[in-house]
Amino acid sequence: MNTTTHRPAGRARTSWRVVDIVVAAVLAAVCAVVFWAWSNLLYPVVGAAAVAYPPAVGLIAGGWLVAGVLGGLIIRRPGAALFCELLAAVIEGFLGTHFGWTVVISGLVQGVGAELVFAALRYRRYGAAVAAAAGAVSGIFLGVSENLLYNYEWAFGHQVVYVVLAALSGAVLAGLLMWAVVRALAATGVLQGLASGRAARR
Repeated sequence: MNTTTHRPAGRARTSWRVVDIVVAAVLAAVCAVVFWAWSNLLYPVVGAAAVAYPPAVGLIAGGWLVAGVLGGLIIRRPGAALFCELLAAVIEGFLGTHFGWTVVISGLVQGVGAELVFAALRYRRYGAAVAAAAGAVSGIFLGVSENLLYNYEWAFGHQVVYVVLAALSGAVLAGLLMWAVVRALAATGVLQGLASGRAARR
């Protein structure tokens, strides 16, 4: 008779530890500063440059999506992408932005977009393609939500282009770039206490 005791499937991958919560909070705080700079320093410049074709600002949308993808890639726990993106948006709100507290709604929506990709893969795959997909879907969620919140007076064609550009920006800036950042961090050993660090060693 087999008396071997089996650990419940997936438990080690899904349960959060204190270190996961702390690292996620730190990531969110760092990304919140990026969000603030993107909103208050970069966006006004790009917005002015794109006045002839407003949907072009979608090219920088990926900067507002880095927290969710980065959190998902590093923490590798259910809810990590949503937690990091939403908390970063809340902190950005406290830092102050001309978008006001609507950034919290944006953080929630964008975090859900990234989270859905990791969840669809059952939190088991974290390669470059997955990161790009998480960034792209988060970008689609950003584009659609911002069309409803801010761009409702645009022509439908402009709204579609904005969503497409936001998805592309998300795939590159939030997806592939953050995947490269995680790879670089893992190589230094600073992620050794996290699931991403253990995966890198294997």
